[in-house]
Amino acid sequence: MFDGLNEMISALDPAWVSAGVLLIALVLFVTDRLRHDLVALTALIMCVGVGIVTPRDALAGFADPAVITVAAVLVIGRAIELSGIASAVTGHLTRSSAPFELQLMIVMIIGAVLSAFMNNIAALVIAMPVASKLAIEAKRSPTAALMPLAFATILGGMTTLIGTPPNLILSSIRRDHVGTGFGFFDMSGVGLAVTIVGLLYMAAIGFRLLPTRRAVVRGVDNPWRVYELIVPEQAAGTAGLRESLRQAGARLLKVYEPGERRWRSGQGASLGRRIIVLSRKNPWNLAEETGYTAVHRRDESPDAVTVRTAVAHGSFLIGRAYDAVAGRTEGRLSIVAAGPRAARAKRPLRTMEIQAGDQLFIHGSASVIAEFIPNARLLEIGRHDLQDVDYRRAAMIIGIFATAIAATAFFGASPAIAFVAAAALIPALRLLPADEIYRSIDWPVIVLLAAMIPVGQSFETTGAASDVSQWLSATLSDAPAWAALFALGAITLLLSAILNNVATAIIMGPVAYQIAELRGFDSDAALLVVLVGASAAFLTPIGHQNNLLVMRPGGYLFSDFARMGAPLSLLILIVATAYLTAFSL
Repeated sequence: MFDGLNEMISALDPAWVSAGVLLIALVLFVTDRLRHDLVALTALIMCVGVGIVTPRDALAGFADPAVITVAAVLVIGRAIELSGIASAVTGHLTRSSAPFELQLMIVMIIGAVLSAFMNNIAALVIAMPVASKLAIEAKRSPTAALMPLAFATILGGMTTLIGTPPNLILSSIRRDHVGTGFGFFDMSGVGLAVTIVGLLYMAAIGFRLLPTRRAVVRGVDNPWRVYELIVPEQAAGTAGLRESLRQAGARLLKVYEPGERRWRSGQGASLGRRIIVLSRKNPWNLAEETGYTAVHRRDESPDAVTVRTAVAHGSFLIGRAYDAVAGRTEGRLSIVAAGPRAARAKRPLRTMEIQAGDQLFIHGSASVIAEFIPNARLLEIGRHDLQDVDYRRAAMIIGIFATAIAATAFFGASPAIAFVAAAALIPALRLLPADEIYRSIDWPVIVLLAAMIPVGQSFETTGAASDVSQWLSATLSDAPAWAALFALGAITLLLSAILNNVATAIIMGPVAYQIAELRGFDSDAALLVVLVGASAAFLTPIGHQNNLLVMRPGGYLFSDFARMGAPLSLLILIVATAYLTAFSL
């Protein structure tokens, strides 16, 4: 049976076989029933099984310079994130009394600049709390700020070679055809043009197209919080406790003796009484000032932070106890304080159930929080109790990163070698904890890249890309070069709305190059319009991870993305086509 199947496959045109495998992969990507990295591996195994990719070439993607560079940049970006310098600078630059539109523009510019040199998701995570704070202080819903910020971080990724993985993929395609890849700033011209126009549109018009949804809470600076402390049995009576807390800037809400039933199973129940307090200070600082004991242990992770969140409707936490967060994250996160409802209830947090609209102060590693918040459908309001920024450490990390960029941009160094060297030097100098090195790499993205590269190459080597290019070229035979560029960008943009940008770049890169050859215009212009189209994932929330990250905290519907994203997509496609026509054709 298998011999007959093999004979049937071998009798087919390899181009059709390659197109069929790619079509199956596209369907699996769109249905989103399997993880994207698993879909890529499935497509790769199918290519090997039907003989259009050799077993030797199947694993070549893991050694591709683009994949190695992405991994190295993720390590460097994580070191910058953990240093706290990006968050500190972002918070400082957005402290002003300027109108909301101007402040939104500032935070979007910061997000775009960060995403040009680090992972888009990390850039969004750093700037997202600031954007929420700006919206709430301007008496607007975070809905007005989070989607524009997500789009800004996507736009910023178009401006440098390392801004987003598709840039490196298209650079590899260029290297395969002409012998050299793109330089570090080769896409900066068109990237900056579309980014500037996109930011102006979002700050002036785009955010007004979004639905107005009332913010869950108001006020973000130094908020009141409710939590528990343990006091020794020999400590003063209620009046003495009340006075000692008042002097420390806190208020006593309730005292529970150790013998009371609700404390018997609690941590530290034998140590003394528990008290419920209301304070603007975090539990550990208040405990240190009063000599009492905080119920929750302070996380010593280098990026430990306390995040104030609000529970949105539809969260799986609703109806669960307050220890559900610790249980869901295997103790890596915990709710260390609560908001106004807990103050009114004056009950131990462990006896309360989470309700929609509750304010929860979640403590733990910022990276774990960034992953948990969107999944739990929580709205991040602000970050508190941040560790001090080590400016010397941050300066050394940024200096190493800048040296790698300079070596790539001005001295012809291989991006893979330069950024791997930087990624190795940073932990070697103890600027990044050793256990963060591999944790900082987004392995699903690496596997997706490495598996899809041979699949994309088979699409070209079997002649499938040539067939598609000839058909498109014939369809556009009477159209001027700028119209062919616009059509190529539009097709890529529509694909990016349903596929991840890596798969889109791998499919459309070879097609773009061959169309440029058939039509006789600059192949770089064709690759760059694909670069813009592949990253312009503004039409749907599934087009880019950053869209999904803000969807729940911002309370967006699926259609909200097209409402603001469709005009933006058309605008940047027009700008990119005009720029490349003027300077490349």
